[in-house]
Amino acid sequence: MKLFLWSICLLGVLVYKGSCLQVRYDGDQVLKITPQTSAQAQLLQELTSNWLLDLWNPDMVEDISTLREVHVRVPFSYVDQMKEKLLQQAIPFTVMINDVQKLIDKSTRSKSNTLPMSLENYDYKQYHPMEEIYEWMEHIKEKHSDLVSQHYLGNTYEKRPIYYFKIGWPSDKQKKLVVMDCGIHAREWIAVAFCQWFVKVIIEKHQNDPILTNALKQVDFYIIPVLNVDGYIYSWTHERLWRKNRSPQGNGTCYGVDLNRNFNSQWCSVGASRNCSSFTFCGPEPASELETKALVALMEPVKSNILSYLTIHSYGQYILLPFGYTYQPSENHAELTKVAETAAAKIKGVHNKIYTVGSSSVVLYNNSGSSADWAGDLKIKLSYTFELRDNGTYGFQLPPDQIAPTCEENTVAVMSIIEYLNENYLENNAVVVSSVWLNVILSCAICMYFTLTH
Repeated sequence: MKLFLWSICLLGVLVYKGSCLQVRYDGDQVLKITPQTSAQAQLLQELTSNWLLDLWNPDMVEDISTLREVHVRVPFSYVDQMKEKLLQQAIPFTVMINDVQKLIDKSTRSKSNTLPMSLENYDYKQYHPMEEIYEWMEHIKEKHSDLVSQHYLGNTYEKRPIYYFKIGWPSDKQKKLVVMDCGIHAREWIAVAFCQWFVKVIIEKHQNDPILTNALKQVDFYIIPVLNVDGYIYSWTHERLWRKNRSPQGNGTCYGVDLNRNFNSQWCSVGASRNCSSFTFCGPEPASELETKALVALMEPVKSNILSYLTIHSYGQYILLPFGYTYQPSENHAELTKVAETAAAKIKGVHNKIYTVGSSSVVLYNNSGSSADWAGDLKIKLSYTFELRDNGTYGFQLPPDQIAPTCEENTVAVMSIIEYLNENYLENNAVVVSSVWLNVILSCAICMYFTLTH
């Protein structure tokens, strides 16, 4: 019987990508709940803890509070009980996702392309499993070797390589850096899709966009398409809503660390758990994980050259500033806010989506040990967390038909940050302006010469 089931499963993998998940969510619902009183908030905390419910927003049970919207996945076995208790206590709620598994099936069941993969037929409007992303990276580095190089970042616990792209024109001078990480949280597939989309945009537009052309002469982009490789693969093959990496914890009693709680930035002080079974488990110590160690090893030696650090996540539609662990603003809070608000305005101009700007602790929730806060602690000028679409209608299962618009609007936002860097931090910008005025003066002199001599 097992052989028969595995045969069916294998057939599903050959025909449909990602349809062989071992953990299923049939009948699970995601509820939007807004407690009106402290007693209602306390009850919701107790239910979430006792039933080990998967909180989507906020991350921590302790952050459930009065008048704060809560998104929580309720297993089918608890759905009726949950709704009954909410109704008994007059706690307002609505159903955001009626059947989680149906939404997952819709997002993952894309028929395989029988053609050999090439950059010409690579579909940026679909989610891709890790083996295809590895292959895509190989094609990118081979076809665009003049601009792009692929580098080894480190290994995961399961011995898989983590790679990053270095994108920029060769230079004899010390170049500035913009660093982007994607896929820290395994289930946030849209973040991984965005990294690939952004690489494509740089390659396609670098010769026709003067700002990008100028930036690539002085800036190298370090782009990590998938940092949490093990977790991302696990979300395709076993458990679609897996979040952490896959390192064994608690003497093998549980698995995984939330990599975005594992950096040495007020590590595990707030908004993180020391319980290895929690989705927000911060790890046994700061930078305990191979993925975190690898990123730290990459950035620490060059931190003084990094102009911007961007970490890409979902969901909620935010551009978050440091810090999550304190309400105290960063030293350059005004600059960070100005740049982020410009980026949010650019986003709204594309598909009319509103992204909220502010420090994580103020507009979202408290958290510590994140990569963006760690970058902020390193005094990197422009450090942001981008929380992509949506506001909860689909949550972590954003349908493939929203990949393109999500990537389009956030590409414009990131390009606005690059434009700001170009105007304020890149030396050649002044040279370019001087050259323009020199040409104007020279043209005027030539005109005067011909006027006087004829």
